[in-house]
Amino acid sequence: MSILITGGAGYIGSHVARLLRDRGDEIVIVDDLITGNRERVPDIPIIELDLAHADSIGTVEAILREYSVTSVFHFAGRKQVGESVIRPAWYYQQNVGALANLLIAMEAAEVSRIVFSSSAAVYGAPDNGLIPETARTEPINPYGESKLAGEWLISGAATAQKLRAASLRYFNVAGAGWAELGDTAVLNLVPMVFDRIVQGLPPIIFGDDYLTTDGTCVRDFIHVLDLADAHVATMDSLKDGPPRHEVYNVGTGFGASVREMIRSILTAAAMDLTPEIRGRRAGDPGSVVADPVAIELALGWKSKRGIDEIVTSAWESFLYNRMSKRLH
Repeated sequence: MSILITGGAGYIGSHVARLLRDRGDEIVIVDDLITGNRERVPDIPIIELDLAHADSIGTVEAILREYSVTSVFHFAGRKQVGESVIRPAWYYQQNVGALANLLIAMEAAEVSRIVFSSSAAVYGAPDNGLIPETARTEPINPYGESKLAGEWLISGAATAQKLRAASLRYFNVAGAGWAELGDTAVLNLVPMVFDRIVQGLPPIIFGDDYLTTDGTCVRDFIHVLDLADAHVATMDSLKDGPPRHEVYNVGTGFGASVREMIRSILTAAAMDLTPEIRGRRAGDPGSVVADPVAIELALGWKSKRGIDEIVTSAWESFLYNRMSKRLH
């Protein structure tokens, strides 16, 4: 018996893989290794595969059978909001198409448990305040649309294939549980700021005219290790019971503005730089903060780590990875 992690060589997937491995679970990973890295999970089998290709179905079915897989974590996908606005059809192909192929393979191999990596982007631009799972889902970019379509697909498959499934709506993920597993892709706020400041360049703020306290976007930043813990708890909750599709927010319930986050990063890095203000990015909502009560009531899960631990662990990981590159 084993667990399949798609995208398991990536930032979040590798943290979940580490937690599972440390408690004794058998794991196999499918990853196209575009943003993933084999070095994150050196002791776990990895099959390099693009799930969005139609011919991946048979390969995945064979993997599920060969490794006696009983459950799947699905992280693989694309996640850049701006890129999704430029390439909407490709985002649907990559995110919805890959999930469809995976579900077809799971049905053929009779695998009945899945935890899906969704996103708070499904809410679009909600009113300021905490966002519960019952809030309207009105994505404002193709990335968010592709995640919502993925949830619809999971919901339909849960009924048709008798799956026990859950979709986790992430808010903003940062930090590192282990230095070697930090976020190295320059796609999210924290690594983007690191990339600028080590070059002596000012951090960039995209828009300071939002209807927030300081005019910059407000986000719910969650430590990646808290998020990984939530995945494991969610999958464990699906071991028994009837077919179903649960949907949970995974966040802290507290918002920090982009300006505040940058200030914390500059403090951790002991640098004195003034952020550069640019225009808004297409598809960015003003404030997105989780109401995480549902997952706490259902599973007993609650975030434990705050902004200081997120920023400090992310900076230490960034320095560790820079040093590792120099040594190699």
